[in-house]
Amino acid sequence: MARIELKGPNGPLSWFWIWRLYLEAFPPAERKPFGRIRRMHRQGRADVWRVEEDGRFAGFATTVNGDALVLLDYFAVERSRRGQGVGSAAMECMQKIYADRGFFVEIESTLEPSPQREKRKRFYMAAGMEPMEVYVRVFGVRMELLGSRCRLDFDRYRAFYRDHYSPWAASHLEPDQ
Repeated sequence: MARIELKGPNGPLSWFWIWRLYLEAFPPAERKPFGRIRRMHRQGRADVWRVEEDGRFAGFATTVNGDALVLLDYFAVERSRRGQGVGSAAMECMQKIYADRGFFVEIESTLEPSPQREKRKRFYMAAGMEPMEVYVRVFGVRMELLGSRCRLDFDRYRAFYRDHYSPWAASHLEPDQ
C-alpha cells in the first residue's frame, strides 16, 4: 500500500504543482485568485497541503482555519491517481490534523442532478462528512455544506466567512433553498 502524507509547500516547484492542479481541477467560477490563497497561508489564516504518495506529488488541499471550525476550501488529486485511495487517505490525514475542530466542505449542489456531483458527495460522506442540509450560493454558484464534528446554519456559515475571509466575501453568500 502506498504511503500518503500531507506536507506544506516547500519551494517554488511545489507551489507550481499545486497551482497547475488548481487550474485543472476547478472551473473558473469556483476559483479565487491564487495569490489570495498564498497570502492567507502566509498570514496563518489558511493551510496549504501537498498530498504526497510515496514522496511524490499526488494532489493538494487548502483549508481556512478558525478557532472552532476549519473549511476544506480546495481539494484535488492528480487525474492519474484518482480512484486509487489517495484522496481517501488524504482526507483521513486531514481529519486527524483537525480533530480538535469542526471540519466542513462546500460541494456543488446535488439538488441539480449530476453523476459527478453525486460521486463527489459520496466520496466526502465515505470520509466521515455528513450533510448539513445547508444550501448556499457562493458568489452565485449553488453549493451545499457537508461537515464532521459540527453543525452549521446559514448565519454561522456567513459569520465564518466574515471572520476568516473578509466581510466582502461574506456579503457574496446567499441562502439557496
